Amino acid sequence: MLKKYLLIALLAGLAILVNAIAPTLLVHIEGLGGSEVALAQTLWCFSLMLGFGWASSKAAEGTVLPSFALQLLLGILLHDALKPISMQITLAVVVCTLLAAIILKSGGDEIDRRAFLLIAWPTVMLAVVGYLITFLVTCVLLLALGLKGGTAALLAAILSSTDPAALIPTLKSLVFKERYARVRDMAVAESALNDAVGAIFTAAVIVMVQAGLQLQTVSELATGLFAANNLVLLGEQFVFGLLAGLVGWVVMTCFERYKSAQRTELPQIAPLYDFAIVLGIPIATFLLAQMMHGNGFLAAFIAGLLGNFNRSSPALHALIHSMETKIESVAKPVIFMMVGPFVAVPDLIDSAGLGLVIALLFMLVARPMAVWLSLLPTRVDWRTKMFLCAVRETGVIPVVLAVMTVAQLPAYRELLPLTAWVVIWTLIVLPALTPWWAKKCGIL
Repeated sequence: MLKKYLLIALLAGLAILVNAIAPTLLVHIEGLGGSEVALAQTLWCFSLMLGFGWASSKAAEGTVLPSFALQLLLGILLHDALKPISMQITLAVVVCTLLAAIILKSGGDEIDRRAFLLIAWPTVMLAVVGYLITFLVTCVLLLALGLKGGTAALLAAILSSTDPAALIPTLKSLVFKERYARVRDMAVAESALNDAVGAIFTAAVIVMVQAGLQLQTVSELATGLFAANNLVLLGEQFVFGLLAGLVGWVVMTCFERYKSAQRTELPQIAPLYDFAIVLGIPIATFLLAQMMHGNGFLAAFIAGLLGNFNRSSPALHALIHSMETKIESVAKPVIFMMVGPFVAVPDLIDSAGLGLVIALLFMLVARPMAVWLSLLPTRVDWRTKMFLCAVRETGVIPVVLAVMTVAQLPAYRELLPLTAWVVIWTLIVLPALTPWWAKKCGIL
């Protein structure tokens, strides 16, 4: 075990060394001239992300530090080395958005459609009403900490999306009592649906901030949220995102029937080119939603949830496994390390105290209130509620939303280090405590 942590320390030292020599190399690259500069800078940045992303996943095995948290920290240590990305923020937003759409579609695949129907009511309450409660409570707490109205509202909207990325392996390793077996599905389903809700509300808050609304009190925030034009925006995002998701589902269903008809004697072996359609469906679905002024993240999730072909068609299992592999090895590392170009180590140090306080309030106050209040109209028992209070990571989608927000509102760059701290603390603390807390709740 000690060797593992020594390896992590050596990896951090290597990142610092690369970051120190990177400016000289980048100056040389700029001397290439023409289109070669952009090409060389892009290859350099993505080589670093993929290389250190793989090394992070390898080094984090068997430690309490999740690979995602380590990737985020290494990205920040490589701040100067990844500087070309900060100069091309539109590229960063495009990459994060595309990868997030693919991840959300995969989140829909993760949940068995029939199992989701059994937990649909409490899951929707937790993901939608719970999001709103988390958003309002977090916003009030952030205002009490002295943050300005716009910053508090944006940060609350970004952080209120849950993402049990590091918890899923832990949940799969736990053996729940039969009556609590659906708690795993509920946690995963909440995350996928909640991410789409978070994207919709973050977009709405961005519009409010851009309009110059004062958001110093809850009443001002509520007035802005429930204004007629904002309600129309929220309605369009939801309805047209849902419609685009249904179109994506139809396409996936057609592809599933085609694959079932072409099924060979060795269904686990899929043609290499089939991966293109699995990758293309969520991207096309996201595009369709945007063209209709709907929410692309919601569309990608709905397409994945309803299509759900990894559950119903053995002919597609190899494709889904291939997609999961690429998400874990490419998509998630790139997204987490994308914070690095925009957050320097001094920024992380300066916000360390505030970041810890926000993370603690988020885990100990906002999450329990959201769970207990949103699940009041349901029949979920108190043990499940107690367990769900600790299932509250903040991961991929909040990072994407933070990058997208800062791209549109450069004056709010402080959102990134604070988001990074909450991601780090929730990724480290909650997965480590989950087995112990599940035992204390008496559901194992």
